[in-house]
This record gives sequence, C-alpha cells and structure tokens, in this order.
Amino acid sequence: MPKVDIGDAEIHYEESGQGDPIMFVPGLGGGGAVWNQQIPAFSDAYRTIVHDHRGCGQSTYSRIDYSVDQMADDAIRLMDRLGIERVHWVGHSTGGAMGQTVAQEHPDRLASLVLSATWAGQDSYFNRAFAARRAVLSTSGAADYARQSILTLLPPWYITQNPERIDELEGHLGGGDQPVEIMQSRIDAICAYDRRAGMGDIKAPTLVIVAEDDMVTPRYLSDELAENIPGAEKVVIPTGGHFVIHVETDAYNSAVRDFIDRHPMQSGGRAS
Repeated sequence: MPKVDIGDAEIHYEESGQGDPIMFVPGLGGGGAVWNQQIPAFSDAYRTIVHDHRGCGQSTYSRIDYSVDQMADDAIRLMDRLGIERVHWVGHSTGGAMGQTVAQEHPDRLASLVLSATWAGQDSYFNRAFAARRAVLSTSGAADYARQSILTLLPPWYITQNPERIDELEGHLGGGDQPVEIMQSRIDAICAYDRRAGMGDIKAPTLVIVAEDDMVTPRYLSDELAENIPGAEKVVIPTGGHFVIHVETDAYNSAVRDFIDRHPMQSGGRAS
C-alpha cells in the first residue's frame, strides 16, 4: 500500500486510472475506502486519488490539535509529493469543508469543486448533534459511537434492509485502532470550522450535491453554499441520507461525473 511522507506524517493513498486527476476526499471518518463505489465509475477516464486523512486509516496517527485547515494543508502537500498541479476535488462532508479551504486559500490548485453533503459553517443544530456524538464517544467508546452515529447517517429504511452493509459501515466509523483522543480532536475541528465569509470568493466551478433527507448536514446548509458561491450548481437527491454516496450510488455518480466531464482541463493543468 503506497504512502507518501509529507514532512511530519505519512499519508496512505491509492490511485487508479489515467487522465485528469480527481481527488475523492473523505469525511470525518477520514478513510479513503468510503469511496469504493465511486472509483470504478470514474477511473475509466480519470486518474482517481483517495487518501486516508492524517490520524485515520493507514496514515500516521499524529497526536496534534486537528483542524480543517490542517487537513486541507495535508492534502495540498500530498498533491505536491505526487506532482499534481490541479485537481477536480470531490469532497464529502469534512472533505467538502477541506475543499472550501483549498478553494479560498489555493484557488490555482482546483479545476473544479464538488461539495458533497457539507457545510460552510456550523449552527446550533450541527453543534448539538456533534456534541451528543462526542459525548457517546468519550463515555462509551468507539463501538457505541459508531452504533449511535449510523442512526443519523443513513435513512431508516436503508438500515433495515441492509444489515450486513450496516455492520461494515459501523466498522469504518469505529475507527479500528484509531486513538479516541484523535477522533475527539477531529470532531472539535469540524465544530470550530467556519468559512462563510469566503464563500463569495470561490472561483472554481462548483457543484453542491446533497440528499433531501440528510440529518447530519441538512439540505439547508447545502442551499446556503449554492446561494453564495458564484455560479454554483446544485443537485438534490430525494433520499440517501448523509451517506448518499453509498445509498444512491448511481444517481450520485451520474451527477458528479456529468459535472466533471463538463469542466475538462486544458493542457498545462488549467480548466477550460
């Protein structure tokens, strides 16, 4: 499994296909494996890159104060080590928050931006929801945290109809041997994140995509993004919850693929 030294950590990544690069950037769980239903749908025409965030999966478990800006900087350093000038960035949840940071701080590195089930800044609902999840993590441990979290991440009907898939997803959420203090710090990081002031400065062609029944980052947070990022497109999928990438895979992949196909890069890594 390939890893790249970014200076103070090693980042595990995997890539498939050839062509213009797409980075699929995972959410709070931080493991690139969550994109396993997207990679085959894009690697026929694109170079796809997924990575485990620092502190997650097979990357270094650094004991630091995590922040979304730090996570975005790690991704930029990964791009540098891989010799990638510009990418199509597909960021889900925390990955979308990272994408907004990159779009505002490093606009030349993005050919396009897909903001998937994400938010520009927290609100009372968001903070109360993650305070509850953090409390379960702190008092009951990672396994109970995963079991509780899954109830808001997926539609009830999907949980009932897919018990084996739920067991698999709970395993990802449980973090494996990831230290609880890292999981806590990453929750603190997303609750401190707010990039609302820079939404109007985002220049990359942007697609905002969300499920109507998302209970983690509700649709109105995506509406806010689409209304304030110049020229942003928006796709609302009728169901799928926060994990719409797993539940309505074909609809999700089709919308994202259509958007990226319409924003090809020119030679020299510039978007047309």
